[in-house]
Amino acid sequence: MTSALATSSPAVSPPAATRARRARPVAAVAQFVGRSLTHSVRDAEALLMAVLLPTMIMLLFVTVFGGAIQIPGIDYVDYIVPGVIVLCAGFGSSSVAVYVATDIQNGIIDRFRTMPVPAYGVVVGHVVASVLRNLIATAFVIGVGVLLGFRPAASPWQWLAAIGLLLVFIVTITWLFAAIGLASGSPAAASGYGFVLLFLPYVSSGFVPIQTLPSWLAPFAEHQPITLVIEATRALLAGHAPGSGAYGALAWCGGVVAVAVAWSAWTFRRRAARR
Repeated sequence: MTSALATSSPAVSPPAATRARRARPVAAVAQFVGRSLTHSVRDAEALLMAVLLPTMIMLLFVTVFGGAIQIPGIDYVDYIVPGVIVLCAGFGSSSVAVYVATDIQNGIIDRFRTMPVPAYGVVVGHVVASVLRNLIATAFVIGVGVLLGFRPAASPWQWLAAIGLLLVFIVTITWLFAAIGLASGSPAAASGYGFVLLFLPYVSSGFVPIQTLPSWLAPFAEHQPITLVIEATRALLAGHAPGSGAYGALAWCGGVVAVAVAWSAWTFRRRAARR
């Protein structure tokens, strides 16, 4: 009788085990997101600087340089806010590279590999938490822009489109920084590599029109993905159709995020194989 029960029980248990295995990655990622958010609260200075630095740059350009920079057909504050939003996304996402590199250096990810959870979920948790932080920072930057005179003319649908485009960009840049953190040898190296990407918004149409740039620099600034995201966002917030630039921005983001996710997954497996 006992042997009969022992042989018949496996026929009942696999469905429950399968459901548990399917639910485990979602629950694990949720735990990793909470862990990353907790670290953000403890590292309040870095989170505060990721919001305050782009805001200070916007205040500097609007109040100090705004009177000297005249752009036909648009107030300078309306022109600069989309660029500052993108800059804020870069500053907010750059911390992911440091967090991921720190987890690798401290051996935290190796410990997670010994547990019955997907260890790669710690990277996904950092990405999701960073996206949530960036959305809050973006709302703060827009609020400061409104105080400075930013007056968007977007319809509700255009607002949704602009937020959706910014969300896609934030996810893209965050995954890229996560891949940099995995590939870096130390948190300091990850911070240095990621800092290079933060210069891209300055070499775009975020702060000045492309036509005012040197002739050797203008082609790069015009066709780089940051410019496409800024121009599409600026058009939507101004109440205009974004044109084909929005499709170009989405194509760039799709390509970059695909490469970043594949790169990070490959680097993660490679590090695991060496240990």
